Amino acid sequence: MNASPRAVIFAGPSLPPSTRPSDPALEWYPPVRQGDVYHAALTRPAIIGITDGYFEVTPTVWHKEILWAMAQGIHVYGSASIGALRAAELHFFGMKGVGRIFEAYCHGILSDDDEVAVLHGPEELDYPAVTTEIGKILFYKERNWDAILGLATGRGLPPTPLDQLAAWLQSGRVDQKQIDALEMIAVIREHLAAGVTPLRVSYEFHETGYHKAATRRFTEGPAS
Repeated sequence: MNASPRAVIFAGPSLPPSTRPSDPALEWYPPVRQGDVYHAALTRPAIIGITDGYFEVTPTVWHKEILWAMAQGIHVYGSASIGALRAAELHFFGMKGVGRIFEAYCHGILSDDDEVAVLHGPEELDYPAVTTEIGKILFYKERNWDAILGLATGRGLPPTPLDQLAAWLQSGRVDQKQIDALEMIAVIREHLAAGVTPLRVSYEFHETGYHKAATRRFTEGPAS
């Protein structure tokens, strides 16, 4: 009897542990970093889902490893953060994007990595977000609502709308990353329930010397 299809999900602050659905078909991994998709693909899941990943402090998930995973017949979904960005970059090759942030990248409303970058705490603390997705003028590690509102005040924006925004933020803010991440999980669960056939890609994957060197590096130990 064949084992039930499963999905590997890379998630962090967009979908912390306390918000994740309980489903034995979903295997949860920390935010993705370079080499992690390659390692996950070696375990032959039916689907890989990506929401969060590391920027700056460690190499970011590589386009080539996603293309390689899809060439092995694995469906790859992206949403919310680095997953949305990679999905927008690779959707012509078969990566599936989900959510408004993915759509914003596809239509050029968002364009840079830092527009979804967020400084966060560890998994043990439920990945608390320390910065927000806005405040483009600030370095992403310095983005929080106090800094953004303070900068707006210092630049002479009218105080009344800023006060209204500050009041609204107490209860009205929307976590679009989490909304998109949950939407992606729902789509993946529906895909698993309907049955998963191997992905057929329209490209021929080329095993370049650089890719061979990278995979040797990936297999020497955990991605770092």
